[in-house]
Amino acid sequence: MEERRRQQRATVDEVAYIAGDGSSLRCRVVSLSDLGAAIEMTDKVYVRPRIKLMLEKDRIIRDCRVVWSSGNRIGVEFID
Repeated sequence: MEERRRQQRATVDEVAYIAGDGSSLRCRVVSLSDLGAAIEMTDKVYVRPRIKLMLEKDRIIRDCRVVWSSGNRIGVEFID
């Protein structure tokens, strides 16, 4: 598989929350860079094309665009 990321992601294991439509969903960030993240969810759920992501440890809310989805994981790109 050809690597298409502009920046390599570091493997992490961080509790996070996806927010949208007035609700939030607990998830886990499994890889992270300054430009995006891979997120693992416990249940296969519908996720909108644009979401907000907040890591539990830093509480920074990041606007994101979903760029891929596979099984119980999604990949997001951080939006400025």
